[in-house]
Amino acid sequence: TFTGHLNLNFCYPIAQVHAAALNGGLYNRPFLESFEETPMLVAVLTYMGYGILTVFGYLRDFLRHWKIERCHIAREKEEQKDFVPLYQDFENFYTRNLYMRIRDNWNRPICSVPGAKVDVIERASSDYNWTFNYTGRVVQEVINLGSYNYLGFAENTGPCATSAAEVTAKYGVGVASTRQEIGNLDGHEEMEKLVAKFLGVESAMAFGMGFATNSMNIPALAGKGCLILSDELNHASLVLGVRLSGSTIRVFKHNNMQNLEKLLREAIVHGQPRTHRPWKKILIVVEGIYSMEGSVVRLPEVIALKKRYRAYLYLDEAHSIGALGPRGRGVIDYFGLDPCDVDVMMGTFTKSFGAAGGYIAGKRLIEYLRSHSHSAVYATSMSPPVVEQIITSMKCIMGEDGTTIGLKRVQQLAGNVVYFRKRLQEMGFIIYGNEDSPVVPMMLYMPAKIGAFGREMLKRNIGVVVVGFPATPIIESRARFCISAAHTRDVLDRVTFIN
Repeated sequence: TFTGHLNLNFCYPIAQVHAAALNGGLYNRPFLESFEETPMLVAVLTYMGYGILTVFGYLRDFLRHWKIERCHIAREKEEQKDFVPLYQDFENFYTRNLYMRIRDNWNRPICSVPGAKVDVIERASSDYNWTFNYTGRVVQEVINLGSYNYLGFAENTGPCATSAAEVTAKYGVGVASTRQEIGNLDGHEEMEKLVAKFLGVESAMAFGMGFATNSMNIPALAGKGCLILSDELNHASLVLGVRLSGSTIRVFKHNNMQNLEKLLREAIVHGQPRTHRPWKKILIVVEGIYSMEGSVVRLPEVIALKKRYRAYLYLDEAHSIGALGPRGRGVIDYFGLDPCDVDVMMGTFTKSFGAAGGYIAGKRLIEYLRSHSHSAVYATSMSPPVVEQIITSMKCIMGEDGTTIGLKRVQQLAGNVVYFRKRLQEMGFIIYGNEDSPVVPMMLYMPAKIGAFGREMLKRNIGVVVVGFPATPIIESRARFCISAAHTRDVLDRVTFIN
């Protein structure tokens, strides 16, 4: 294991908090998640670390102001110096003085398929990460623990790649039109019917970008006079979508059903502000797997509350579809629930299916979205090879290709997740999230660890994602591992036995 400053959080006893809820028969399986409050000493040292970085940041800004140190930052033109800044001062300060020092841990260029292993183009910087130069060297066979390649379909060989190549030869790559005009291919129709069948719902609609699937469709579903109850850890695409809708937004504590019920009850009792008229609709917005916490939504309880207070439910399964459930059908499959209990099912093809884009599925709303969603009306149609990748991988998961390859990958992923999480816990690391989540956050806490951990792992040919403020709370910096069915036990052992 790592030694020295990388190993500091081993000094504290791990008192994991497990939430096991069967809640009156709502759950058909134990629901286990572990989170740990940041130890006081670690929190103090973390704040001290950020404080020291801030002091030195202001010192460097002073030197830049007097042109003692060269300034690389983007600035307004001299004739605009009296204008209001284009961006907030602290965000700019954080970027140039803290983030820039560890920027080499992000945006690393790769030159291979993002499978279980990748080839990384080596970069070097002579000005503290303001600019990079390529050294001409390629770091080969880097274990990939950062990609959302949950089922291993991001590959350049096999049936998916072969089918996509054949479709490219027939249809080309671009469609050059929207679905409403002349860009509605037979492949698009086939894909949407397959998605609806896969999810067990009435109909589905696909979009070319996962982020836009949320941000452009929520405004079509809710508007002025509506109330949206959003989990505090929802993805940025959901946050943007609910803001663009013009609805009243109230945020409930993460996975806290008591807080959600309190907001629902207040909404029913008091209605809209000032007028006290009933809300036109109440929409609960949650995710299947939360990508920074590794936690799984308490869906049985959310559905029970939704039915009790007659609200609507919007479920984002970007990370859970394909990655959870005995059949890979997502969090609904994981809990053994009825898909009809979820009003709006959203997911992406970018992760488990190794493609691009997203979908909205449900009952009696798809035809409405075809004419009211900005993403449907104005966006160019999905590329034919991307559509074929989705169709082929989904049929593989469903077993419609005549094999059990897809089911085996779902089972392999589930086994890898349990094994990897157990190994990290045995090593004494503090990890967050649900025991079945392929997103595995490992706590680093201190700012110095963010850069050091990412660099040290790459030296050992392991590629990881490290995350800090503002993507996480300032005292909860972490490394985030994404487990894949493409990982073998030998690969996972190599990660957990490094020295």
